[in-house]
Amino acid sequence: MPNYTYQVIHEDGSEGEYFEYTQRMSEPPLTEHPDTGEKVVRVFSVPHIAGTANERIQKQIMHDKNLDRLGFTKYVKNGKGQYEKHVGDSKAPDTLSAD
Repeated sequence: MPNYTYQVIHEDGSEGEYFEYTQRMSEPPLTEHPDTGEKVVRVFSVPHIAGTANERIQKQIMHDKNLDRLGFTKYVKNGKGQYEKHVGDSKAPDTLSAD
């Protein structure tokens, strides 16, 4: 069942807190908060669609083995202004510094 986001609307018309509520798609939208009875409206938001923006996919793309396979050089900060090569071209320097 999907989670829907709702927002409380106070008696004076000002907007209140947001909350999520799980309900069947076939159920009508809530008009009152299930606990307090305050007026609520459903808030529409952009759905999450799995793809390259997915955190797991990003980790795979940026993994050392994948970067090396694609010919990239990756440096990781190991101190103030110091970067150490973790993966990459043997011709690239082993360390970089701000100095």
